[in-house]
Amino acid sequence: MVDDDGYFGDPVAASYDDSSVEMFAPDVVRPAVEVLAELAGDGRALELGVGTGRIALPLSQRGVEVHGIDMSRAMVARLREKPGGAAIGLTIGDFATTKVAGTFSVAYLVFNTIMNLTSQDAQVDCFRNAAGHLTPGGCFVVEVMVPDLRRLPPGQNTVPFHVGDDRVGFDTYDLATQAMSSHHVKVEGGRGSFRSIPFRYVWPSELDLMARLAGMRLRARWEDWTGTPFSGESRSHVSVWERTGA
Repeated sequence: MVDDDGYFGDPVAASYDDSSVEMFAPDVVRPAVEVLAELAGDGRALELGVGTGRIALPLSQRGVEVHGIDMSRAMVARLREKPGGAAIGLTIGDFATTKVAGTFSVAYLVFNTIMNLTSQDAQVDCFRNAAGHLTPGGCFVVEVMVPDLRRLPPGQNTVPFHVGDDRVGFDTYDLATQAMSSHHVKVEGGRGSFRSIPFRYVWPSELDLMARLAGMRLRARWEDWTGTPFSGESRSHVSVWERTGA
């Protein structure tokens, strides 16, 4: 960790919305909010890794009571500054283990955030934490990429995801540990900067096992929030697990 805010301190938080602007587009946000609002029903929603409120704010505006957990005070401060930010309940902490009061009809992790937990143990803890906050029959929803290892030729561990005049981005993979890191090189005013963020990629079947260990079972899996069927060619998935038992 680089500081108390993890890898999402002030420098990242200040430009996060702009750097991920395509994820804030209405046609991206609206389908996710529709699914989560339906799953929440008359209950509450818990966002793990709430960030600057890309999903929490419009979900709250739909009339759903939303509580968010996030380690980064800098990211949460941006959320608070936005219209409607005061309506979101917030707890600072590691979303894999941090508890909040009450129960929820739906808990969710979006935009690959499960991969910010860089060990299998932490990801398992996250599923248990989510399940512990759910009402019986409540759902845990995860949106995450499918590991795209077919892009790696034998002997190569690096894949570029952006090459431009002033910015270069590339991912590195360790196939033995499922560790990966995203590296960002940026040039502004003739000066270069470098930032690296670690992740752990995770397979759909592995997530299903984590859910079973936490007392949940798979209800649905789609390629995206609009319900496109998941297939062997899908590069991402939205999975919904339901808490079983009392």
